Amino acid sequence: MSSIQELTTKEKPQWCPGCGNFGLHMALKGALSELGIPKEKTVLVSGVGCSGKASHYINTYGFESLHGRSVTVASGVKLANHGLTVIAEGGDGDGYGIGSAHFLHSFRRNIDLTYIVHDNSIYGLTTGQASPTSQHGMKTKSTPHGNLEMQFNPLAVAIAAGGTFVARVFAGDMAHMKEVFKQALQHKGFALVDVLQPCVTFNKLNTFAWWQQRVYKLESAGHDPKNKAAAMEKAFEEMSSNYSKIPTGVFYKEERPTYVDESPQLASGPLIGHAVKSAEIEKAFEEFM
Repeated sequence: MSSIQELTTKEKPQWCPGCGNFGLHMALKGALSELGIPKEKTVLVSGVGCSGKASHYINTYGFESLHGRSVTVASGVKLANHGLTVIAEGGDGDGYGIGSAHFLHSFRRNIDLTYIVHDNSIYGLTTGQASPTSQHGMKTKSTPHGNLEMQFNPLAVAIAAGGTFVARVFAGDMAHMKEVFKQALQHKGFALVDVLQPCVTFNKLNTFAWWQQRVYKLESAGHDPKNKAAAMEKAFEEMSSNYSKIPTGVFYKEERPTYVDESPQLASGPLIGHAVKSAEIEKAFEEFM
């Protein structure tokens, strides 16, 4: 078991003061600590963007991948050693834009890992361009007359694509965020947690106060996360209510065999434990060379 102090690195986070990333990472460290997951058995893979530094600031094994590729690298890590707890992190532009194809097909594979998206509805690292989750009409550096594109709905896409754990939290509610992270980490399958995270520097619309006036917890509303139709309806509530009601919590959850469960190559254990005899290598050389 690793304490929050043991999970904290010596590096000082290079995020803007007040950024939602600080609360997000405190909640994640709290979840890992309370679940008793050893840091040496944990791998955090990050993408590119403000969230890309995520793997630098938690004292576990880490890998900073290419833009939009955190899920693919994390999938490879899990398949190589499915005894590890694997977490992928990235932003809304990273995962829902550049990495959208990987995002979509990860739900079909149902590889056992947790994907946390720092969803601030803006490209923060590149100083304020519209992202896939920017609201229609939102003015940004790249859309000075208002965003003409409809907002991407990651939760609805995740549920429709076969997601087995689909959740959303608000970075301004650390206690709730930590509990949902714990559920995601314990879930056997691909778990998505979309984090509504204000960008205090470049997103002047979706501020902490703006979210606080609108978010509510699905648990308090009596939502059944096993009801797929109800989950889909809740996934559209944000837009159908014109952003006046924004649900958070676990939208949908089901149990389904994971990719590893159905892989005969992994039935005898993680790939790292598969020893290849020199005679077998020589036989392969003779056959193919």
